[in-house]
Amino acid sequence: MGRRNIPEVNAGSMADIAFLLLIFFLVTTTFEVDNGINRKLPPMPPPGVTPPIIKQKNLFTVLVNKNNDLLVEEEVMDLKDLRQAAIEFLDNGGGTNEKGEPCNYCKGKRSPDSSDHPNKAIVSVRNDRETDYKTFISVQNELVGAYNTLRNREAIRLYGKNSSYTTMDSIYSHPQTGEVLKEELKKKMDVIKDMYPMKISEAETNN
Repeated sequence: MGRRNIPEVNAGSMADIAFLLLIFFLVTTTFEVDNGINRKLPPMPPPGVTPPIIKQKNLFTVLVNKNNDLLVEEEVMDLKDLRQAAIEFLDNGGGTNEKGEPCNYCKGKRSPDSSDHPNKAIVSVRNDRETDYKTFISVQNELVGAYNTLRNREAIRLYGKNSSYTTMDSIYSHPQTGEVLKEELKKKMDVIKDMYPMKISEAETNN
């Protein structure tokens, strides 16, 4: 009985198929991107320059312990009240800036026991090593929200009701925004940021 001929598989196109599959997976695969908190670190002071002394009243202290309890200005506070407390501190306008100018746009109580000027006001945040990450992010969100609330108020006052700071920032960051418009928005945003500069200091974490 004659041996049967076994048909051969043509593997000539396997390399092409593998290459096409590789391209398909590269195009369709999504990569996880770590999200962080946007912070611009201050420049290092020149050698021999002594940092300025910060008055206690210009420092807004926020402490978060390992139980996620909030201590603001040495008083227990709920997270929902943090934003308004920060706004009152930043917008107090109880004194003058470095040039001796009063805050004409501040609408706070102008208490002599709170911040002199938004340019001098610093928010200091200290967390415990066992603080939940969710609580840490929530605290940061409320503090940034306080700055954005004040910036939005002044942007609308200066540039119209449809020109809030957060809206301008969103348009500026959009990849399809033209360079001419971006330059115009940047100038307006810089004015607002000079009025309420974001100064959030993260102190060394407690053990």
